Amino acid sequence: MSIFEYNGSALIAMVGKNCFAIASDRRLGVQLQTIATDFQRIYKVHDRLFLGLSGLATDAQTLYQRLVFRHKLYQLREERDMKPETFANLVSAILYEKRFGPYFCQPVIAGLGDEDKPFICTMDSIGAKELAKDFVVAGTASESLYGACESMFKEGMVCYFIYFPMLKLEHIQIHIIT
Repeated sequence: MSIFEYNGSALIAMVGKNCFAIASDRRLGVQLQTIATDFQRIYKVHDRLFLGLSGLATDAQTLYQRLVFRHKLYQLREERDMKPETFANLVSAILYEKRFGPYFCQPVIAGLGDEDKPFICTMDSIGAKELAKDFVVAGTASESLYGACESMFKEGMVCYFIYFPMLKLEHIQIHIIT
């Protein structure tokens, strides 16, 4: 078993017409044993930007703390929030910086950029970005989520149709930004 699968996770981000949705499970486990059902995997960076972290729970929390620190420094210096593309570059640089002793995390970044253009991407543990125009998935359930996303996704969906399929899932954390 991979260290990425030790705590288990499932993350999904999907794009609609001038909106996006990001969702995750809330189960924290150690292999097949459930430890908690209220574990947070999606973090709000600012009003228009969210970060989801799948993988080893301790590394995810550490990486999130470093990213919050760097975002606050950016806010102090620039007097504005980061754009999603800029934040993705920051996450990629921090992960690549630790490539020889990586964080065992797969980040999913979702946000609204200029003119309410949705942005989603995911990365591997050393910061290689995978940009997408439709949906991204991460975690131990990624194979199953790909099939579900491919069957549900339609170009230019409105936010309600992104949200509706996710309502059927239990014990999840959902954020939709329009």
